[in-house]
This record gives sequence, C-alpha cells and structure tokens, in this order.
Amino acid sequence: MTRAGKPHALFSVSDKTGVVDFARTVAANGFVILSTGGTAKALRDGGIEVVDVADYTGYPEMMDGRLKTLHPMVHGGLLARRDDQAHVAAMEEHGMASIDLVVVNLYPFEATVQKPDVTRDAAIEQIDIGGPTMLRSAAKNHASVTVVCDPTDYERVAAAIDAGDVPETLRRDLARKVFAHTASYDAAIARWLAKNDAGEAFPDVWITSMRRERELRYGENPHQRAAFYVDPSARPDTIAGARFLGSNKEISYNNLLDLDAALALIREFTPDIAACAILKHNNPCGAGLGSNLAIAFRNALSGDPVSAFGSIVSTNVPVDRLAANEIAKPGNFVEALIAPAVDDDALEILRSAKFGKNLRILVTGPIGADTDTQVVRAVAGGLLVQDSDTARVRPELEYVTTRRPDGEEMRDLRFAWAICKHVRSNAIVLAKADTIVGVGAGQMSRVDSVRIATHKAEDRSQGSVLASDAFFPFPDGIELAAERGVRAVIQPGGSRKDDEVIAAADRAGVAMVFTGRRHFRH
Repeated sequence: MTRAGKPHALFSVSDKTGVVDFARTVAANGFVILSTGGTAKALRDGGIEVVDVADYTGYPEMMDGRLKTLHPMVHGGLLARRDDQAHVAAMEEHGMASIDLVVVNLYPFEATVQKPDVTRDAAIEQIDIGGPTMLRSAAKNHASVTVVCDPTDYERVAAAIDAGDVPETLRRDLARKVFAHTASYDAAIARWLAKNDAGEAFPDVWITSMRRERELRYGENPHQRAAFYVDPSARPDTIAGARFLGSNKEISYNNLLDLDAALALIREFTPDIAACAILKHNNPCGAGLGSNLAIAFRNALSGDPVSAFGSIVSTNVPVDRLAANEIAKPGNFVEALIAPAVDDDALEILRSAKFGKNLRILVTGPIGADTDTQVVRAVAGGLLVQDSDTARVRPELEYVTTRRPDGEEMRDLRFAWAICKHVRSNAIVLAKADTIVGVGAGQMSRVDSVRIATHKAEDRSQGSVLASDAFFPFPDGIELAAERGVRAVIQPGGSRKDDEVIAAADRAGVAMVFTGRRHFRH
C-alpha cells in the first residue's frame, strides 16, 4: 500500500510525549502516517489512521522487533533525491512512497544503564539500530525531508506544516540536531562498553558528549563568549545535576568554576559535623567546622573576612534559619551558595539580605563522598585526563620528629590537610580550633606561601598547625613557620633534604608528620 501522490510521514518513538497531538496535525494536513509497534498503537488509540510499516514494506516485524524499518521501501523513500530523475524513476519502479517527514526518538539506553541493577543483556537490548539509521537517512536528505528527534520541536514543525511548508532553514536546523543526537547516543554506548566490558580507564579514543544547558553572559572576562555544557547522566550532587533556585542575576562562568571547587572541597567532610567553606577565585579563603552550621560559617568567615567579600559559600548540611541569619548579616556579601538544601525560612532570610536578590543558590540534595571519576582538562589541541584526587589522610602517618602532635593538634592537622588539597600549589594552610586561619596559595616558592599564610593569620598563627601540599625542599619554610608560632606540621615528605627539615623542626619544638602522599593542584 503506497498511496502514491500523498506525502508520507513515519513515526517511531520511544518517548511518546506530545506525539499524538503532533501526529493529529500531520494527518490533518494530508499525510499518510506509517508507524510501528507501540507508537502505532498510541496513535490509533488517539483516533489517528495509521499504516503499519510491515504492511507498507510487505515484510513482517521479526527477531523480537529488531528488524522493522531496515528495508529499501523505507530508506528509498527517505534517501531518494526528489530532483534526480533516476532516483524518482527507481522509486516509481519499486512502488516506493516519498517519506517527507520522519519523527523518531531512540531507545532509552542512557536511562537504562544508569539503573544500579541493570544487566548487560538489558543494556544491549536498548541499543537502537533502526532509529538512528532512519534519523541519519532523513537528515542526510534534509533538502527534501523534515526530521524530528526531539519532542520539543513538535510545536514549531506543526506550525510550519499548518502554514503550508517547512522552510529549508528549519530542515537544516533539525538535521544538525539529529547528527548531534546520534553522535551523543553512540558516544554513550561506546563509553559504557569501554567501562563495563573492557574496564578501560583511558580508552584509545576519548569519547564525550555534553549538552548545552545554557549560554552564559560571558566567560572569565566580558570579551569572551561562554556556555555551560552538562553530562545528562550527572549525579544530583554535582554542578551539572544541582537545582538552581534562581536569582535576579544569572549564574556566571566564574561562579560555576568557583562553585565546582567549593563543592569538591566540602565533600571532604561527612555530615556528622557541620562544615562550611568560603572560596574566592577557586581557592578557599576560609573554612570551619562546628556543632551547627551557624558556628561553622562564623569560623569559616573569621579565617579571612576581607577576602570573603564577594565569595562562594559551600556547606555539607542544609542551611537552616540560624545559619541563614549569620550569612545574611550586614557587611557580608556572598555571590553564590551551594548546599544540600535550604530551608524555606532560611531562603526567605537569604533573599532579604542586602545581596539576596542577586544571590545564586544551588541545591544538590545529600552530598556523597568522592567517587572514582576522572578529571578532564583542555590544552591546546588536546585533552589531559587523570583520576580524581579522592585520597584522604592515611592512618599510617609517619611521626618523624621528637615531639609527636597531641590529640588537638592532630585533629587540626587532619582538618588543614583536607583543605590544603583544594588550594592551588604551592599550598600552605594554617588551622586552629576547627578554623582555617591562614592560606598561602599559588606561589612559585613554598617559603613565600608560608609567609603569606602566616601574614594572613596574624597573631592567630601562634599555636596553629600547618599543612603543606608537597614536601619542604629546604628548612627555611619550617623555620619561618616556627618563628610565627606554628606548633605542628603535616606534609608528604620525600625531599632530599628531609633530614635537614626534620632537624629544623626538632630545634624549634615543632611536631611533624609525613603522609607519604602529595596533593598538587595546578
């Protein structure tokens, strides 16, 4: 049954959102609708006349539905050039109809493999073959064929059909969307197979597929264009998966970078004790712990209240009314906040603050621990890929000085070490009483980072502890720290001058432990 002379449309969708209403518009404009399986049933249930693809091709569906549309009667009608007489003659000779509209979306492979109990067989069955083939055939021939793979496009295509013609600009736009969609689909399959079958951390071909979530006002600077792309499978407790509560001011490129750094840092702390971090330019300028979030925020803010102006705040527990009152106090200025949740009354307090109308808030739900994910960074002409730095302080610390840290010092050392991991190298962090009191970041020499951290701490460096992300190459950093009142140090060790560094610590009565692991952050 070809119904020669009438335009044909082919519908085969996994996601049936809006498809019946769209098909009704298509049918009302004189199209013969071809369809398969569940889509055909949905359309018929909606009162729309449908021709089964099996009746059109003369071949039944077979092999549990794997073979339905892979037939010359289908692809001839999609691929034939309407301006090529040989193509038109071939269609007429073999009784093929021109299929001028294709409405297809694919089996939900990505949603399927995200299920924790998915089997390999179940995943493989969700690899669509006929759908991508039809989409690609139609998209290649977009000079004559309109192809729709996204239900959000139904409305504009229906309007064009009602107006009498789908313009070439729209057909081109839809075709571009198809090739991006099928590329993303294949990328998801390739990534899953590489991870689950081959166990490859670093496959021969690095395949990624991200979807544009939003265009940004600009990049790091106003003359740079920027956009935010997300992984559709991102966890809720990520920047890509978090829920944006909105504000009068759009979230910016720099906000997103800082929020990501803030979230990575706050993952270091489990919610059995409240933790808060305050960041500027990807570096923590303050961090604190407390029996509640209000205390943790006060401790974090006390670390460097001057630098905290215009900062990013992250928390590991929901923001309640008490914490919101602390954050919203006059004189504070917070650009963005990321937290597991924000109570309704806390949100009202934050929005009523002087900076509240422009405060960007991201809500993640419970923040999980680090996972064995990877970090990808672009360099000119390529990518660098590495495992995430998920390491914590190991229990087998090496106590290298005559004096060992006492219990309070050890608690602060572990706290400082967790923060130091998130400071740009060369990194030095001073802590005291659950509070970061000084940070030295990104200096070319370690002793200069010590100098900056102790300068920031002022008199609070007396009795503080120090964390260093890498070894001290010379005794001068330890000597300066001791001179400023530092009582204990945690560092990786491994310098050729370790003996001299340890001797300097012993002379000053400074306790020092080696972790055997560094945490460079470039």
